[in-house]
Parts: sequence; structure tokens; C-alpha cells
Amino acid sequence: MTFTYDVTADLGLVRLIIGDTDSENVIFQDEEVQAFLNMRNGVVKLAAASALETMANNQVMLLKVIRTLDLSTDGPSVGRALRAAAEELRTESAQDDVNNGTGFDIAEIADTTFQRHERRIKQILKTFPS
Repeated sequence: MTFTYDVTADLGLVRLIIGDTDSENVIFQDEEVQAFLNMRNGVVKLAAASALETMANNQVMLLKVIRTLDLSTDGPSVGRALRAAAEELRTESAQDDVNNGTGFDIAEIADTTFQRHERRIKQILKTFPS
């Protein structure tokens, strides 16, 4: 397993967004960050959102709520904050799609009565198993 941090590459951008930039305290190995990128089709913000959710789950499982003397940890609160950041990244990514014109590929329009009937029949046929 390796750790590289190069902000000119997608892997480095994911690390930058999630704060995994310290080679002495690595959160994810390069292969893990690349897996997030692969799962999200190379979309950096979505990969970072997945990484943040994984971090949130780890915080909740490991830290829970612990109070000892004058020290306390609250894993669920950290998890909520990380999930909120992940959701914000997903929203930004969706907005990027809209701004770049990649929000959808095809929009079906039925102008005439014949086209509307044909569309209804096709929608009904889609519900039946093939």
C-alpha cells in the first residue's frame, strides 16, 4: 500500500477535499482512494463524499460516546458532521453536472395524440418482466 499526494491528479484532489494530506497519519492508502474514484466513475467530489462517509462510519463504530475524567469523544457527532460534508459534496457535484450540461441525456416528448398513446403503451410494456 502506498501514499502519494499530488493535487494535480484526481487521487490528490480527493485527498485534499477529505483532509488526508499528512503522510505520517494516513487515513486511506492510494489503492483505497483509487477504489473510491473507480466506484464513482472518476468524479472527484463523489469519490470524496464516499470517502467521508467511510470515515464517518469508522468514527461511529470506533469512538462511540466516551467520557473519561476530563476527556470525552463523540463519534456519532463526528459521523454526522462527516456525512453532512459528504452530502454537500454530492449536491455540488450535481450542480456541476447541471452547469456543464451533463444532467441528463435524453428527454422524451410526446406532442401528438398518437405519440402520447404510443408512450403510454411502451410504459405499460416496461412493467412486464421479459
